[in-house]
Amino acid sequence: MTDSPLSGRLGALRSLMDAKALDAVLVPRGDEHLGEYVPPSAERLSWLTGFTGSAGLAVVLKDKAALFVDGRYTLQAGQQAPKEHYEIRSLTPDGHIAYLREHLGKNRRVGFDPWLHSATAVQALKGELSAAGIEAVALSANPIDAIWNDRPAPPSGAIVPHPLDYAGVSSADKRTRIGRNLAAAGIGATVLTQPDSIAWLLNIRGNDVPNAPLPLSFAILMADGHVALFADERKLSPVTLAHLGADVTVAKPDLFGPTLDKLAKMDKAVRFDPANTPAWVASRLEAAKVKLSPGVDPCQLPKAIKNAAEIEGAREAHRRDGAALVKFFTWLDKQMKEAPPTEIAASDKLAEFRAAQDLCQGPSFDTISGAGEHGAIVHYRAVPESDKQLAPNMMYLLDSGGQYLDATTDVTRTMILGEPTQDQRHHFTLVLKGHIALGSARFPAGTSGGQLDALARAPLWAHGVDYDHGTGHGVGSYLSVHEGPQRIFKNGAAPLEPGMIVSNEPGYYRTGEYGIRIENLVLVKEAELPGAERKMLEFETLTLAPIDRNLIDVAMLTPPERDWINRYHNRVYTTLCDRLEGPECEWLMAAAAPL
Repeated sequence: MTDSPLSGRLGALRSLMDAKALDAVLVPRGDEHLGEYVPPSAERLSWLTGFTGSAGLAVVLKDKAALFVDGRYTLQAGQQAPKEHYEIRSLTPDGHIAYLREHLGKNRRVGFDPWLHSATAVQALKGELSAAGIEAVALSANPIDAIWNDRPAPPSGAIVPHPLDYAGVSSADKRTRIGRNLAAAGIGATVLTQPDSIAWLLNIRGNDVPNAPLPLSFAILMADGHVALFADERKLSPVTLAHLGADVTVAKPDLFGPTLDKLAKMDKAVRFDPANTPAWVASRLEAAKVKLSPGVDPCQLPKAIKNAAEIEGAREAHRRDGAALVKFFTWLDKQMKEAPPTEIAASDKLAEFRAAQDLCQGPSFDTISGAGEHGAIVHYRAVPESDKQLAPNMMYLLDSGGQYLDATTDVTRTMILGEPTQDQRHHFTLVLKGHIALGSARFPAGTSGGQLDALARAPLWAHGVDYDHGTGHGVGSYLSVHEGPQRIFKNGAAPLEPGMIVSNEPGYYRTGEYGIRIENLVLVKEAELPGAERKMLEFETLTLAPIDRNLIDVAMLTPPERDWINRYHNRVYTTLCDRLEGPECEWLMAAAAPL
């Protein structure tokens, strides 16, 4: 995409702002479900700015504009969004509000789409701007949609049942459990707007967004276990309707608002999650005078705590995923000697190996295939214009994952395609030491991810370096590769509980040269410690893939760290070899040899 169409789009938006008497407009990256993955028809931020990252927000004024992104995307945003039009700023909860107050005077009007911002975010926006004499205006229609002439059609993917063998617990049991919890809290119903919660609750999956099997829909769960599902009826086959059963009523999406109004007739309160529910929904409920009980989505925590079937599915899926990775690594080793591939060719080949595995439904996110300096762009995505050929002695960062019917995977390995420099080995080993420290941690029940985050960063901090992304995120079960409430981050507050799956992925990035990240998925489980005076937890590593021994400075490792690597590599080899062909098993034997 060149600057010319982007300039025209920005100009068209400003003309519309003039017609609507708006002094600023907010353009977030998101849809009415406020999720990370959105359909092409909702990629408004990308269409306007050229930025293709998964998180961001643009503030467009009449004479200037800013694009707010987090630390993962600073370099990418600077490359994709025209510098003459957009100032790149840090994405923080109130960064865009401070920008508006900095550049707008009193009696100015800021337009926003109430479907694309949470109730919590809009409350903060209105409060902060009002204090500065600025009005935040909820728009009845999105301004981008009015000027996006070739906007893609809304998604129409089929909604299908998720088999009980993989789900582990029936939808009826889930609905009964959640309903009882609501009733015990004096709540009569809860409004669900996040598709992964609805998919988990009803044991259904969809095909409405890239890389995640989500059915875009809304739902209302009653305390008695009945559900009203608001989805395009054309997506639902007779088989799916039979799966949903008599206790799930399907209605057209345009009936969602009127049904919210009817909740005012209930004697009991209605739960909604203000941090994840569109402001439009909250405003509709308030206008109808519904008795509200704000709180966390009641599906979030039980969805995050995997049941026995989901845990075993995750273990088995990672065995298949590990075999695909070793097949790829063997292929890559051969190609580097004969005809080195490009970033895209390598990524495509890995996708082929994954697709050949049982139950694989596709990738869990767009593969990050970053050679050389591209590895320093945390969420780099190779495109034909940037596609770099892998070359001898180059660092290569590969972050990828698969969606399997029984689990979701996510793994990052950093490789040296030849001989590393001492600087590269030094920083790789620091990252590895942090990865081992977190992966081998034991901690009391009730410990949050925020309390563990420093374990992974400490070896890097000791040498004056750090990384600008979280250390770990929750992972769904054939759902979103990023899920909450669990996360390992400086401000991660949710306690880690047995059954949760989370990533362990410290990194180091040297702009313009190379990037390093080592990522495994780990399962939280109870630790058996003789003499322990309280319940203790630990991690079981699920990911099975060798860590590049050529990048390890063994002299920097302590004996326990060296033993951890050797035990891990032995487990990788003994688990995967039976799933591999002769040359692949030979390659793995060398890659997993003791240090």
